Amino acid sequence: MKFKFLKYFLAFTVPFLAYLSFNGHGVITYAPMIQAFFIIPLFELFFKSNDKNLSEAEEEMAKNDRNYDYILYLTVPIVYFLLWEFLGSMSETMSIYDKIGRILSMGLICGAIGINIGHELGHRNNKFEQFLSKTLLLSSLNMHFFIEHNRGHHKRVSTKEDPASARYGENIFSFWIRSILTGYISAWRLEEIKLKRFNKSFFSLNNEMILFQLIQLILIFSIYYLFGINILMYFIISALIGILVLETVNYIEHYGLQRKIKGDGKYERIQPYHSWNSNHPLGRLMLFELSRHSDHHYNSFRKYQILRNHDKSPEMPTGYPGMMILALIPPLWFLVMNKRVKQNI
Repeated sequence: MKFKFLKYFLAFTVPFLAYLSFNGHGVITYAPMIQAFFIIPLFELFFKSNDKNLSEAEEEMAKNDRNYDYILYLTVPIVYFLLWEFLGSMSETMSIYDKIGRILSMGLICGAIGINIGHELGHRNNKFEQFLSKTLLLSSLNMHFFIEHNRGHHKRVSTKEDPASARYGENIFSFWIRSILTGYISAWRLEEIKLKRFNKSFFSLNNEMILFQLIQLILIFSIYYLFGINILMYFIISALIGILVLETVNYIEHYGLQRKIKGDGKYERIQPYHSWNSNHPLGRLMLFELSRHSDHHYNSFRKYQILRNHDKSPEMPTGYPGMMILALIPPLWFLVMNKRVKQNI
């Protein structure tokens, strides 16, 4: 049990491959994408899912083991080191093929590492970890996620009021547009509500949304100043890819699941069956247990290393990477998932 945290270092193969991408040419520039969306889904077709939970004693030990936290902290310098490597590498003379590979690789780092770990740390109670969360979200120009996800999505999940919950029959591409736009607007509204509650001015640095936009503009201007307009555009495209990775994950996590309205007009309490779950071990390790999403919504303060499987959680047929690919082919997605949604209504 003492060294079980080491298994999550498997996730660092993605940053390693990204480093190779930014310093190589040809097919190696696509290495992170090949691993994430070909090798891992292929393996998960043959690996059985693992629904075993930790014992109470094991859970208590894991919960108090700071090594699991240190792994998350380590991602912050890694992400920014890779961002610097990416920006510098894009000034080289190379083919369009290589440029696309490097941009996709950086986009995957923004989404799978930056936003994903930013998400995990954003649920922590202490200011240091929340600061790290915002720092990671900055790498994809997605700092408003800190507000919308924690104060919006977790309260409205699996309802029509939630931008990040995909509706039955909604395809991934229309979901991207709806979720990105309405999620951003929602973050402004949530911040306005908070400021009114504390009698603070909307047009001030007390407004985190204003602060976030200023910080992101500083990063954008800094990249423009140091590297020029072309490389700034490459960065913005990578950041957008990272956001689309996030939104694709959002799509598969709650597709078609709806909380019922009680007699008093309020939604029922969030239960494990309001989120799609995946127990496929490889995807769980690569995404720091994000795929045990049912328990994450049932208890959002539970750390990633002790997330549990629930018998009533609706199960995906494969891991997250494979489901993300499936989502990009709407007819196949509907064929596979619509009958599963009906079985869980």
